[in-house]
Amino acid sequence: MTRTVRIALDAMGGDFGPAVVVPGAELALERHPDATFLLFGIEDQVKPVLARHPKLAAKAEFRAAEVVIGMDAKPSQALRQGRGKSSMWQAIDAVKKGEADVAVSAGNTGALMAMSRLCLRMMPGIDRPAIAAMWPTMRGESIVLDVGASIANIVFDLEKPTVGLLNVGVEEIKGVEQVKEAGRLLREANIASLTYHGFIEGDDIGKGTTDVVVTEGFAGNIALKTAEGTAKQIAAYLKAAMSRTTMSKVGYLFAKSAFDALRERMDPRKVNGGVFLGLDGVVIKSHGGTDAIGFASAIDIAYDMVQYELLTKIRDMITNSRIAPGGAGEDSTASEGSES
Repeated sequence: MTRTVRIALDAMGGDFGPAVVVPGAELALERHPDATFLLFGIEDQVKPVLARHPKLAAKAEFRAAEVVIGMDAKPSQALRQGRGKSSMWQAIDAVKKGEADVAVSAGNTGALMAMSRLCLRMMPGIDRPAIAAMWPTMRGESIVLDVGASIANIVFDLEKPTVGLLNVGVEEIKGVEQVKEAGRLLREANIASLTYHGFIEGDDIGKGTTDVVVTEGFAGNIALKTAEGTAKQIAAYLKAAMSRTTMSKVGYLFAKSAFDALRERMDPRKVNGGVFLGLDGVVIKSHGGTDAIGFASAIDIAYDMVQYELLTKIRDMITNSRIAPGGAGEDSTASEGSES
């Protein structure tokens, strides 16, 4: 049963601010007409853009902010300058106050994580937030994140998703001590809500070897950016090859529908948006350099996480988890990364 989803937006976040956030929100509204929006930002930058999107304006409320968090700001700096008065903080705070069900920002990742953690606090037994994102694979989609498997139960409707721990090799003797210890904890925990597969390597992500890929924060960010860059590289190679000769151009015309399907499948904008797990509230991180289509995808994820009652289900899973306090369910090997 659907219900109205109230979405708070950091209108100043990302590389392009309102120029992407506002049209992205209007695209998302077309898919989710029952959604309403709270937009936080600098008045003379947001309102002129909002005026050009009357459909969104009719379902949105604007609230002025005083500070914009820079994409290169350190988390400590962002907290000093933006606590209580930045568009990022105010969007998160709207969730805390119950004015919104979820917050979405394309802003600085470290700052967003720090503000979310301070403003919303963590769920009992969770030490720090984890970022979970969709990843297209050869067998569908997987979840890549730096701790936990709860979102796979919710998004894929899997009773016991398979979980793999990203490592430099599948052998138990390989990898840094933190990763090996995490593997030991997962093996010994025997968690009822998941099936631990063991160590996996980088190529297993694209293969879809497991439903969930657990990774240390920096390694996960590098893998994500590498995959996006590789997709763009392959697309450029294909475009050059298809325009090289008259015969290749003719061949492209016959195969155009197949190439269009490939382009659609490889488009990173379609899977844009990471969920901060472990917070006592729902926050979605969009890529900072995305366009309106990509930001709309992040809002789609926000909408779904509310409709699927993410928080309630994670609380239930934590309560029923057999991992002891201080174990793998409480801490993550992830750093508060710098992806933006």
